[in-house]
Amino acid sequence: MTLPQIVSGDEWRAAREELLAKEKAATRARDALNAERRGLPMVEVGKEYVFEGGDGKATLLDLFDGRHQLVVYHFMFAPEWAAGCRSCSGFLDQIGHLAHLRARSTEFAAVSRAPHTKILPFKARMGWTVPWYSSYDNEFNYDFQASFGGEEPYERPGISCFLRDRDRVFHTYSTYERGLDGIGSTTSLLDLTALGRQEEWEEPRGRSSALGAPAGSERIRYHDEYAD
Repeated sequence: MTLPQIVSGDEWRAAREELLAKEKAATRARDALNAERRGLPMVEVGKEYVFEGGDGKATLLDLFDGRHQLVVYHFMFAPEWAAGCRSCSGFLDQIGHLAHLRARSTEFAAVSRAPHTKILPFKARMGWTVPWYSSYDNEFNYDFQASFGGEEPYERPGISCFLRDRDRVFHTYSTYERGLDGIGSTTSLLDLTALGRQEEWEEPRGRSSALGAPAGSERIRYHDEYAD
């Protein structure tokens, strides 16, 4: 195994400062990219999808649970599989307490093609509490490019983001496979959405106050202190 070079403290600090400049440049570039993502147009979802969840049948609008945004994780779990995907399971393991997303009026849910009778025991085995729905009886996974049929059917992991305007649902963003690298924290998930972190410094301006609440960072509480 090749280990890092051994240097003096002064040499390490100089190298660290050089790298820090590049890290700050990457942060500024990421902020600009996130702003460009929030500037994407959106498409209304006209098709009616009916999912199966812990409380029975649910529409895509129901998955919002009354919130303004919805982040869907396309969890690879085909109907014929005995268990869910290992890499998808690793992704779901890193999802933090949903109270911090929900405080920004954003819901998170996993969706798989496996029937709910298969999802439920696997979810219990993994000890997860995140909402998880079955799209076994609809074309949701295919329509949002997470599942593919044909002679060689396959699944791929992904995230799709949706925005609600009263009873109208809009698709704002999707990413798949390597596009999920580095995603899992509350802020990284919010960065994929149309409303973002809802901070005053974010572009485009005006969305931080769209929900009639303080800016995102000012809303942070211990997860057991949120009113919701």
